[in-house]
This record gives sequence, structure tokens and C-alpha cells, in this order.
Amino acid sequence: MLDALTFDAGSTLTPDYMLMLDSRDITGNISDRLMSMTLTDNRGFEADQLDIELNDADGQVGLPVRGAVLTVYIGWKGFALVCKGKFTVDEVEHRGAPDVVTIRARSADFRGTLNSRREGSWHDTTLGAIVEAIASRNRLEASVAPSLAGIKIPHIDQSQESDAKFLTRLAERNGGEVSVKMGKLLFLKAGQGVTASGKKIPQVTITRSDGDRHHFAIADRGAYTGVTAKWLHTKDPKPQKQKVKLKRKKKEKHLRALEHPKAKPVTQKKAPKAPEAREGEYMAGEADNVFALTTVYATKAQAMRAAQAKWDKLQRGVAEFSISLATGRADIYTETPV
Repeated sequence: MLDALTFDAGSTLTPDYMLMLDSRDITGNISDRLMSMTLTDNRGFEADQLDIELNDADGQVGLPVRGAVLTVYIGWKGFALVCKGKFTVDEVEHRGAPDVVTIRARSADFRGTLNSRREGSWHDTTLGAIVEAIASRNRLEASVAPSLAGIKIPHIDQSQESDAKFLTRLAERNGGEVSVKMGKLLFLKAGQGVTASGKKIPQVTITRSDGDRHHFAIADRGAYTGVTAKWLHTKDPKPQKQKVKLKRKKKEKHLRALEHPKAKPVTQKKAPKAPEAREGEYMAGEADNVFALTTVYATKAQAMRAAQAKWDKLQRGVAEFSISLATGRADIYTETPV
């Protein structure tokens, strides 16, 4: 991290980079022509983007082939460079005068199968198994958060829907975030500050003196005080109808009761589990001003996950903060807690 770097007094930090085309280092080939390099690290299924502008005043710049893979490292001279991933070239632009070549590459190849519409159905499976299968057919390595991988999916259809949109829909229903980085299809728990393997991402501390400009805004998002989702068992032949409205409550904290050290624990008989209602409604939050999800889900569990995911998303959008650092930090990436 930059706050741990030391350098001589009076010295100036100089940005540095390394660019590889497939497995070949081309940094020296473009260093005299490089006008700008912009790397945008996006959250969710919006692919990370790399924009490179090269001076072509002499008309000698060869246009790269679309589909070529670029690997970029950035940082500061005198320190280890940080790999920011692999990017597939999908746009090449030439403009003038003065003549400039713009190369645009993204972390996911949306010219390929990820963006192709598909037809399919999934039965009696898990969220992790679906992500694994989609990653495999798109030649990606799947990495799914353990808390999401085991979620049961009784049935879901992919009808005239690309894998990218289908995965985004699955993520929204189950409180996840999906993205493609460094050849991996990542399916993470949104806003948890952990990697797909469940490891915590180290927190970064940024003070006001680290930045040139900042912006902070907080708003009452409408306010919605809760989210409701409905479910309906279409395969249940029973004509019964039951509407249930639930509300998330804070857990009460109780002091531990004093017990004799030789006292035997009292076992309580478990009440028989009531059959799940064929029809119902679940609410996360409070009932004052409710956001109603229009989708009718197949099970109560699916409705609960969808309502909770939407409620958490609304809560994350209450406050926004942005800052432009005086000295860039290549080690910071999306989902890093600050």
C-alpha cells in the first residue's frame, strides 16, 4: 500500500505501467506514443474497461486485432506494479487530425457467448451449480461465495436471455454481485467486504489529506421503509389461501441466567413443523412506505431472499461518497471496505 511506501525527501513519484499483448511485453513499443491510459474498475456485471490512446502522427501505429488479450500492470516507478487483470480488445478507433488511435478493451468478452441469447431450464439444483455450468460453457473459472453456493433453486427458466442478464437476475434475487475479472466468473455477496472464497478484504483508511476533491451525500430514499415479495405454489392442488405478512425485527439480547453447575438441561419438545402456506407475502423492513416487488416467486424462501436482497440494496444507496486521491492507489479495487 502507498501509505507504507517510503521515498527520498524531495523526490517525485512517477506513474509506471507494463502492458502485455497475449504473453508478449509491448511496453517499450508504445511508451513513446502513449498519450493516456484509463482503467475503470466497475462493480457488478459491468465489465472493467481499459482505454489506451496512442499518438499516430507518423501513421505507423498498427491497429490491434479485436479479440486480442491485454494484461495491464500499474503503479509507481521504484515499487512493485499491481496486476489489474486481463482485458479483451473489442473496439479500435482512429481519428484525426492530429491522428490518434484509441484501443478499448474490457474484462469480459461481450462479443462472445456471454452476450448470446439462450433457452434453457434448471431443475432441483443449487445456485453454485448454475454458476459453475454457465462459467464452464463460457470458458471461465467460477468462484462463488460459500453463503450463496448452497442456495437451492427448485426451478428457473432462461428464456431468450443472455448468460450475462440471467446471472444478473440471479444475483439480484439472492443478494449477490456478479462480475468477470481475470478470467473468473465471480459471484459474491454484495456489500460484505469479502472475496468469493469468504476471506475478508483488508480495510483501507483514507483521510481528507489524501485527496484533492471529495463529495458526500446522504438522502432519505423515498422513502422506502420496507420491501414486500409474494410467492405462490402453482403445483399445490390444495385450494387453501393464506396471506402472511412478516417483518424483520432486531434480535433481543438476554443476560445469561444463573444455573447450578450440576443442573441438567431441560429438553423441550419441538413443535410439529407447520406446512408452508401455498400463497403469501413476506416483508423486510417496516410497513410505513413499502416497495413491492412485482415478481411472484415459486416458494416462500425465494420471496424472502428477493425481498431481503432488495431491502439491503436500498439501504446501501442511502449514502454516497467519492474522493479523488492526490496520489493514486493501485491496490484498491471494488468491494474494498473504506
